[in-house]
Amino acid sequence: MARRIDVTGAGGVRLAAWEFGDPPKTDRAHDPARSPAPSSSGGTDLPGVLLLHGLMGRASHWAPTARWLSARHRAVALDQRGHGRSDKPPQAAYTRDAYVEDAEAALEQLGLGPAVLIGHAMGALTGWQLAAKRPDLVRGLIICDMRASALGTASQHTWTEWFRAWPVPFATLVDVRKWFGEDDPWVERPNRARGEFYAEVMAESPDGWRPVFEPAQMLRSRETWVYDAHWEELAQVRCPTLVVRGLDGELGRAEAQEMVRVLPNGQYAEVADAGHLVHYDQPEAWRTAIEPFLNTLADA
Repeated sequence: MARRIDVTGAGGVRLAAWEFGDPPKTDRAHDPARSPAPSSSGGTDLPGVLLLHGLMGRASHWAPTARWLSARHRAVALDQRGHGRSDKPPQAAYTRDAYVEDAEAALEQLGLGPAVLIGHAMGALTGWQLAAKRPDLVRGLIICDMRASALGTASQHTWTEWFRAWPVPFATLVDVRKWFGEDDPWVERPNRARGEFYAEVMAESPDGWRPVFEPAQMLRSRETWVYDAHWEELAQVRCPTLVVRGLDGELGRAEAQEMVRVLPNGQYAEVADAGHLVHYDQPEAWRTAIEPFLNTLADA
C-alpha cells in the first residue's frame, strides 16, 4: 500500500509524496519489540529513504523498490513538480534550484533526514545536488544512470523533436505500450518494460490517452541542466555514494567510473541486460546491485 502525504515545495507548489509499507500488524503496546515506535513526524524510527524519479517519471515507478525497502526503512517516493499527482503550475519555476528545494522540503517536512536518497536520471542529479548543499540531511546516495557531463544543444533539440513525434492522443493503453515498447524510433529492439513505464504516465482524456505531464514543462526542466557539466557538485558529495548503470543505458562505463573517482566516497555497480530504466528493466538485478550498499549504511 502507499499513503499519500502532501508536501509544500519551493514557491508553495503542492507535491504528492507516497509512503510505502504496510502498517504494523501488531499493536506496539502488546508487542513493543515487533512494531516500530512512532516518530515526532508521524512516521517511525526506521531510517528514511527518499526516492526521486527521473524526467517524465512518477513516484509509482519506484513501487517495487519501495516495497522491499519498507521492511527495514521508512520509504517515501516523491512526485516531483510537474510530474505524477503533484501540481503543475504553468508559471512555476522548473529550475534546478526548485527541484532541489522540493526534495529538501520533503525530507524536512516528513522528518526523513538524515536519509538515503535514491535517484534515477534527473532525480539522481537532484539527489547529488541536495547532498552537496545539505550534507546534514543525506547519509547516503544512490545515483542511477545519470551523466555528470554536459549533454548540449543537440541533445535538447533531439528531445524536442522526439516529443513532437509522439502520436498523441493514443487510442488505448495497448497503443501506448506498443509505441514506446516497439515503434518509437528511439527503441533499438522491443522493450516491454519501456512500454509499461510510459503506460504508467498516461491518463485517459475525452479524446484518448495523454501524458500526465506537459511536454513543454519537461523541456523547461531539462534545459536547466542539460547544457552544464556537474562534476564540481559531484565532488562536493561527502556521503557514501553508489553509482549504478545499466549496460545498455545512457551512462557509459568510463564516465561512471570517472564519477566514482571524483566522488570522495564513491562505489560502482552495473546491471546486465538493463537500459536507462535500470530499476524498471531488471528489478531483481537492481535490488542485488544496491542492497549490499544499503546494508553497509545500516551497519555504519
